[in-house]
Amino acid sequence: MRVAFLGLGIMGHAMATNLVKAGHEVTVWNRTPGKLVEGAGIAPTPTAAAQGAEVVWLCLSDTEAVETVLFGPDGVEHSLNEGMIIADSSTISPTATLKFAQRVGGKGVGYVDAPMTGSKIGARDGTLVFIVGGDEAHIERLKPIFAAMGKKIFRMGETSKGQATKRVMNLQIALIFEGFAEALTLATKLGVDSEQLLSLIEATMVRSGVVEYKAPFILQRDFTPNFPLRLMHKDIRLTLEAAREARVKLPALETVEEIYQMATEDGHRDLDYAATLTLLEKWAGIQVKGKAA
Repeated sequence: MRVAFLGLGIMGHAMATNLVKAGHEVTVWNRTPGKLVEGAGIAPTPTAAAQGAEVVWLCLSDTEAVETVLFGPDGVEHSLNEGMIIADSSTISPTATLKFAQRVGGKGVGYVDAPMTGSKIGARDGTLVFIVGGDEAHIERLKPIFAAMGKKIFRMGETSKGQATKRVMNLQIALIFEGFAEALTLATKLGVDSEQLLSLIEATMVRSGVVEYKAPFILQRDFTPNFPLRLMHKDIRLTLEAAREARVKLPALETVEEIYQMATEDGHRDLDYAATLTLLEKWAGIQVKGKAA
């Protein structure tokens, strides 16, 4: 398929690369010039990238970025044709997603929200899990593209339900990791060996995919961004915003958001979100690490 891929960040570059490897005709655009994808064409603007495309795929930082790329002076809107599909793998507001879908729908363009989970390694290996909202016929047309970048698709309902579900998923990730980070901090302060604690966690009902994925990085003191703290913080704020709109109280997440704010003020916004651990360590006067770190 002819695909315009817009956004070559940590996730997007790997995703576009996998589309090229799968044989799709890909044209890329990135806000910061200079990023290349081997085998893909390069466009100077989103407008130019979308010309002649069957599918426009977005992987951008936030709601404002998506709106600008779609509807700004050099936006995709100027190249829309009936029958095209826009798929958005950014993590943005469900309310804004509906608004964007309605606007392009007036021109006969389909809109699928397709945020994903799997982090940097999943994007590299083509094993992402897509959390999708949209018309079943549109999703069916996109299956060859999904297959090039991921291993599973979960359709959660109509347009915007993918984004709504991603809110719920990231809520759980943030809270699970916070519990893990607090447990590690207290264990270290009490003299419990971190690696032995992890062996226990893995053998009990406390185990989780979040812990399994993050623990090796933490024990090596490696906070290189798989998922930058600034983006998780953005997602937490979006989740709290959605909760307020729905009149749902999320007291635990409100507390975690404060921790992310303080970690940001400590200069950790561009590290992995696991770097929130360093704030707990500072307060406790300890440092969590494995024997080899």
